[in-house]
Amino acid sequence: MTPRDAQGPADLLISGCTALVHDEHQRIDFLEDCAVVVRDGVIDALLPAAEAAGLPARERIEADGQVALPGFINCHTHTPMVTLRGIAEDLPVEEWFNDWIWPIESNLTERDVELGARLACAEMIRGGVTCFADHYFEMDAVAAVAAESGLRAHLGWAYFSSQGPQGRERSLDFALRTRGAADGRITTALAPHAPYTVDGPDLAATAELALEHGLQVHLHAAENRAQTEHSLATEGRTPIEVLERAGLLDADLLIAHGTGIAESDFAVLARATGRIAVATAPRGYLKFGWDTTPVKELADLGIPVGLATDGAASNNTLDVWEAMTLTALVQKSARRDPTWLTARQALHHATLQSAQALGLGDSIGSLAPGRRADLVLVDVSGPHTQPVHDLAATLVHSARASDVVTTIVDGQVLMRDRKLLTVDVAGTVAELAERLPALTRRSDGTRIQTYET
Repeated sequence: MTPRDAQGPADLLISGCTALVHDEHQRIDFLEDCAVVVRDGVIDALLPAAEAAGLPARERIEADGQVALPGFINCHTHTPMVTLRGIAEDLPVEEWFNDWIWPIESNLTERDVELGARLACAEMIRGGVTCFADHYFEMDAVAAVAAESGLRAHLGWAYFSSQGPQGRERSLDFALRTRGAADGRITTALAPHAPYTVDGPDLAATAELALEHGLQVHLHAAENRAQTEHSLATEGRTPIEVLERAGLLDADLLIAHGTGIAESDFAVLARATGRIAVATAPRGYLKFGWDTTPVKELADLGIPVGLATDGAASNNTLDVWEAMTLTALVQKSARRDPTWLTARQALHHATLQSAQALGLGDSIGSLAPGRRADLVLVDVSGPHTQPVHDLAATLVHSARASDVVTTIVDGQVLMRDRKLLTVDVAGTVAELAERLPALTRRSDGTRIQTYET
């Protein structure tokens, strides 16, 4: 826990905060009056603030009364879809996709993707997100924006079987040439859209490529119960069984949503030999009237469940703080058990468990020496967070994304005292507004796919 004094001044010293840490059993704890010492983008030490008072540092942040948390991780989103925020509301999912989202997406240009991703990165930085997993098209533009913004990103170029083998090949090419970019902040995945849009041979080929190249596969599966019932009717298998047949449960797999996971699927997941994870985005499920992700059953299988927002077209926000709160509340309601998914468990999902879902649990997701310095500072002095009887409960059920005052990734300050330092929001919004009429046109009637239930 002592800093390496022989290396000279620290790059960053945060002092006076209360730090959220994990013990050897991954349980949440808090260290009061703590200092975080950062060198070369890595947490060098956590010490009592008094011990750090005399340490030299190139940059200092006095964080008295603030809480230092591992940066939140958005485990599944579509950042460019902020351009469609609020455009199709109060609709069944098949109408939402077929009549609105997919026809409009056919108008997207690379510039639209870039602008949407930039606005999304600004929103996430302001909300305490330090890493996001994106699944979309024109991902070179998203990678460039992630690098420019300073965020950490886990990126996959989405594809459908209707695009032919070129879709899968483009996803692989992007993953191989982009991983490790932005000084290692960008990791990559293969990104087939879903079992209902990517056929069995294409999924099997994806599994082989993932194993050959050491890539995660990030896809939607068992998104809702109707999807599972449709798969049973047409394939004779649940979506999870389709993934097993294709060999994807032997790979490193991130499943988005899983609200339609059937009771019989738990035995299938239990025999998986790959590293399986699930991302849950509860706000969108509430809007579409879906069930929720079976977090307890997945936990019993040792499958990490990371928190997510999905895209802003369905979720309206990229607020992982809200996703954390809703996950805790919805899980209690779904199981009729007020003791399940406590505030500390919810914080674990938002931090270390989300990092594990992306295969990054050894480098981010907790505040400890040797971990990348991805962290946020939260002000809990507001009237809506006082008094503090239980800090974990205050963070989950009282604090808001707007209480994040400072966001740091790899030791670089991206927002300080609520001032964004790496993204031009005004310029982005102004240009996006000029492009919206062409982007939101539906008269062409084209769509990349048809959603069926």
